[in-house]
Amino acid sequence: MSTQNPFDKDEKKLPSLLNVLTILTMIGCAIELFFGSLNLINGRKNLDRLEEAQASGDMDKVPEFMKSMMGPEALENARLAYENRIPLFIIMIVGIGLCFYGALQMRKLQKAGYFMWLIGEILPIIGSLLFIGVGFAGGASFMLLLPLLFIILYTSQLKYLK
Repeated sequence: MSTQNPFDKDEKKLPSLLNVLTILTMIGCAIELFFGSLNLINGRKNLDRLEEAQASGDMDKVPEFMKSMMGPEALENARLAYENRIPLFIIMIVGIGLCFYGALQMRKLQKAGYFMWLIGEILPIIGSLLFIGVGFAGGASFMLLLPLLFIILYTSQLKYLK
């Protein structure tokens, strides 16, 4: 017969998938902060390079799958992103903060962390839709697959959160 000390905490172990997801989320937050800051700083240069590539006729040399990311629609999307860079950056920072804090809470097995993370994941997508439009992914809608995959994987871990 085993006796359990009533003062011992019944600590639940963090499930391995949830552990991996939260670590990847934190790494992703750092990467997003780095590249988002670079975009804010170099936005004008990037827009100028895209305009030069289109004006120079170098588009003929570009592989077909890249043309959709460098065509006239992409140029317009880049221009809109540059013009709205400050609100987009603020939305990105809020999203990163919510994702990071949500991941920390989920590491403590708190269900509220999932909802914070989810808002942080979706907020920049909605912001991009509002400020840039449907073509914000620049022809690369596969960029939305990673957030969708994480939403599915985190949702599968809700059963471990309280």
